[in-house]
Amino acid sequence: MQDDEPPLWREFIKDPTVTSAASASAVTGVPGRSSLLLFCLLVLALTMNGTDSHAMASAQFTIPDYAVFVLMLVVSVAIGVHSAVRGGGSSSTQQYLLGGRRMSPIPVAISLLGGIISAISILGNATEMYYFGTQLSVNLLGCVVGTIITQWMILPLIYPLQIVSINEYIERRFKSSKLRKLATSCQLLQSSIYMGICLYAPALTLSTVTSLPTWASVVSMGVICTFYITIGGVKAVVYTDVVQTLLMFFGVLVVVIICCIQLGGLDEVWTISDQGHRIEFFNMNPSPFERHTFWTSLAHGIYLIVAYVGLNQQTYQRFASVETLTISLRLCTFFLFGLWVLWVLFYFSGLVAYATYSTCDPLTAGSIEKPDQIIPYLVVNKLGHITGLPGLFVAAVYGGVLSSLSSTANSIACVIWEDFLKHREYFKGISDRSATNAIKMLSVVTGLLAIALGLLAGNLGSIFQMTQTVLGAISGPLIGIFISGICVPWANAKGAAVGFVVSFLSCLTLVIGKFLRGGASPPMLPLSVAGCNATDAAVLGLNTTTLDYESDVTTPYSEQDFTIEPDMQEESKSIYDISYCYNGTIGILLTVIICSIVSLCTGPMKPDEINHLVSPPAASLYRRFWKYREGRQYTERDRKDEDEDVGISMVVKST
Repeated sequence: MQDDEPPLWREFIKDPTVTSAASASAVTGVPGRSSLLLFCLLVLALTMNGTDSHAMASAQFTIPDYAVFVLMLVVSVAIGVHSAVRGGGSSSTQQYLLGGRRMSPIPVAISLLGGIISAISILGNATEMYYFGTQLSVNLLGCVVGTIITQWMILPLIYPLQIVSINEYIERRFKSSKLRKLATSCQLLQSSIYMGICLYAPALTLSTVTSLPTWASVVSMGVICTFYITIGGVKAVVYTDVVQTLLMFFGVLVVVIICCIQLGGLDEVWTISDQGHRIEFFNMNPSPFERHTFWTSLAHGIYLIVAYVGLNQQTYQRFASVETLTISLRLCTFFLFGLWVLWVLFYFSGLVAYATYSTCDPLTAGSIEKPDQIIPYLVVNKLGHITGLPGLFVAAVYGGVLSSLSSTANSIACVIWEDFLKHREYFKGISDRSATNAIKMLSVVTGLLAIALGLLAGNLGSIFQMTQTVLGAISGPLIGIFISGICVPWANAKGAAVGFVVSFLSCLTLVIGKFLRGGASPPMLPLSVAGCNATDAAVLGLNTTTLDYESDVTTPYSEQDFTIEPDMQEESKSIYDISYCYNGTIGILLTVIICSIVSLCTGPMKPDEINHLVSPPAASLYRRFWKYREGRQYTERDRKDEDEDVGISMVVKST
C-alpha cells in the first residue's frame, strides 16, 4: 500500500462507510454484518441437526426445542440492531460505553446481575452442591458483607470522579500512568480468560443435549455476541442482558419445579441430600487447607463482591451509566437481592440433581464425561420427553453466557481505548464518531479472542473451581492496588508496583503448584451406582447385587479418603493445598502489606497529595498522624479537609 493511502482499518475508523459491510447501512453497517451472522446461525442449526446422537443423551432436540433456542438468539441480535439504529450508531464514546450516563435504573440493575451471573453459575454452582455439598453456599453471607463494603467505601469514592475506565482512579491516586497501564494489562488477562471459560460452559450443555461439537458452539456464540455488542454498544448489552437474565432464571426454575414434583416435594429432596451427606453449613474448622468451611466460604463471598462488583470495569460501567450516586448505591442493593435469589436456585438445582441420581450417579456410571454436565444430563435424561423443555434450558444457559460475555467484551474494548489508545498521538485529533468506530473494531477483536480462548478452556477441569482458582490469582493482586489506594493513605506508586508484582508472582506460584499437585481435582463426597438398572450394570461390568451405598462407593476416591486421621491429614499439607477460596484474599493482603512497607521506606505520600482519593476515615486519621509527626499545630486547612471528609461520609450515610 502506498504511503499516501492509509490502511483500510484507519479509513474505517474515520468513516465506516468505506467498507462494503458498512456501506450497506450508513449508520451501523447492519445488513453487511447480518449476512455473516445469519450464516453462523445456519451453520449452528445444520450442525445440531446433523450430528449423531451421543451415548449420554437419550433424547435429541425436537422442532420446539430448536424454536425456543433460536428465538433467544434472534431476540438478542434484534435488540442489538434496534439499539444501534435508535441510537444513531452511537456516535459518541460516552453514549457507546456508558449510555450517556442517563440509562433507566431497572434494566441497568438487571444487566448488572446478568453480567456477573453467567452459565458458570448455572452449571458450576449446581455441580458443587452435587459432588461437594452445601458448605460453599455460605458465601452468600459473605456477599452481604462485600456489598456493605462496596456501598460505604468504594462507590462513594469512585463514582464522583466521573471517569470511564475504573483504572483511571489508579493513575489519579498514585500519580502514575505506568501503574495504570500495568493494572489494565492485568485486567485484560483476567477478562480474556473469563471470556474463554464463559464460552466453554454452554458448549458442555449442548454437547450433552444435542452432541453439538464444542467448536461449533463456541464459534457461533462468539460471533453472535460480537455482532450485537459491536453495533449497539452498552445499550445493546444492557437490554439483551435483561432478556437473557430473566430467561436464565425461569429456565432453571422450571427444571427445578418439575423435578421436585417428580421426586415428591422439597422435603424429599432435602431428606435424600441429607442422607447423602450433602447438607452442611457450619463446618467451623479454622484450617485454611480444608476446601470448604464456614470461614473459607465467608471469605470467598466477601472477595467475590469486592472484586467483581465493587472494583470491576464491567460493573462500574453499569454504575456510571445512571444519573446519581444514590441510584448507583441502590443498584448494589438490588444486585445483592437478585444474587441471593438466583444462586439459591442454582445451588438447590444441584441438590435436586443429587436426589434424582443418589443411587445411580451418571459420572461414576460413565453416562457423562465431566462433572459439570450433570444438570444438562438431568434435563435430557429425565425431562427430555417434555416438549420444548430441553430447548428452554439450553436457551437459559446460553442466555447466561451471552449476558456475561457481552458485558466483559464491552468492558475490554472500553479499557483498551481509555487506557492505551485514547492519549496516543494518532488518536488525539480524531472526532468522537471516529473514536467510537475504533472502539467497535476493538469489540470485534475482543470477540475473536474470546472464541480462541473458548476453544482452549475445555482442558482445565471443573468449571467453578477452575474459574475461582485462576481468576482469583490474577485479580487478587489487582484489587490489592485499589484497596491500597483507598485504605492506605501513605501508599505511593513504587509501593503499589512492588506489592502487585510480588503478590502476582506468589499467587501464580500457588496456582501452578496446586494444578501440578492435583489440587484442582479434589475428592468428592460418596457416590453410588447401586440403583442403576441391569442394562447400565452390564455395560459397566458392575454387579448391582453386591453394590451397597453405605459400603461400596464407586468413585475414584474410597470412603477412607474422608476418614483420614487429623494429624496425618495436616502433615501431608503444604502451602499449595490452601483452599482456593483464599486465593483472591491472599493476593489482596500481600499487595496491601508489601505496598505499605515499601511506601514507608521510599517516602510516603503527603496528606495534601491524596486529594480526597482515599477513604474519608483513613484520610482523617492520616492527617492527624502527619500533623503529629511534623510537630505542628492543628490549622484551619486541616479543619476544612476533615470537614470535607466528614461531609462525604454523611452523604454516604444519608444515601
